[in-house]
Amino acid sequence: MQPHSPERCRPDDPRLPAILSLIQRAFAYMDSRIDPPSSMTRLTLADIAKQCETGEVWVVGDPPVACVFFKELDGCLYLGKLAVDDTARGQGLARRMVDLAVERAAARGLPEVELQARVELVENHAAFTKMGFRKTGETAHAGYDRPTSITMRKPVTHP
Repeated sequence: MQPHSPERCRPDDPRLPAILSLIQRAFAYMDSRIDPPSSMTRLTLADIAKQCETGEVWVVGDPPVACVFFKELDGCLYLGKLAVDDTARGQGLARRMVDLAVERAAARGLPEVELQARVELVENHAAFTKMGFRKTGETAHAGYDRPTSITMRKPVTHP
């Protein structure tokens, strides 16, 4: 396996606990910055196994240094839980996972990849904009009267 080659996980993949740990570590910086708290705080091994069944979970490395979740949602491929370990930053892994999302969307004939980014995390907005995403909307979590997330989409080029 190439160092940056993503592998798709199965529900019984022995790396699931390491994936959960990676997501928890990578998202921890958000704790004091976002409201409401990240859904990561409620994520379980059973949730990841179910995502492997109903969508896709991809990782780089063993133990994983990067991961991402995909699912088809509203005619797009939804990209979620993109995480890169601090030890692997600056190696292009986030971009590789976004490229994989585009490849997977194209294979399904889907026109766009979609993600949600928290309003407060402007550095994430900038990073995703550099990768070809554009803001297409805003959403509010239940019980909030202000936008808490922005929706971003990236067009998929079909061969």
